[in-house]
Amino acid sequence: QSAAKRTSEFNLEKKVAIQGYDPVAYFKQKKAVKGKTTITSSYEGVIYYFSSQTNKDAFAKNPASYEPQYGGWCAYAMGNSGEKVEVDPGTFKIIDGKVYLFYNFYFNNTLKSWNKMETELKAKAEKNWSKIITKK
Repeated sequence: QSAAKRTSEFNLEKKVAIQGYDPVAYFKQKKAVKGKTTITSSYEGVIYYFSSQTNKDAFAKNPASYEPQYGGWCAYAMGNSGEKVEVDPGTFKIIDGKVYLFYNFYFNNTLKSWNKMETELKAKAEKNWSKIITKK
């Protein structure tokens, strides 16, 4: 899809993804790490912050592989109802080399619900997200 479509559908704050968290850190450090505003990269209209130049360089080699699924919206909500719901960047799961983010506020950790029905929710989320990004 176009950069304009991506930026209109992704979970962004001033065009910045993942509330400024480093997308590569989920894979390399196995945790959520806040990126630095001085180490950035843009991919198809979406801006990412990185905690290190090494992570930025890794992202540059294959940016699509580090982007969060469903535009950075809650994977559980996308699968359960097709809604775009905010996330806690510290609540995530890596499945088949992709990072999925989840809502985790007010004693409601949707990752726990996702884990109970992951296969079903993932299939529904894929369908729901494809409808969102192909809408005109």
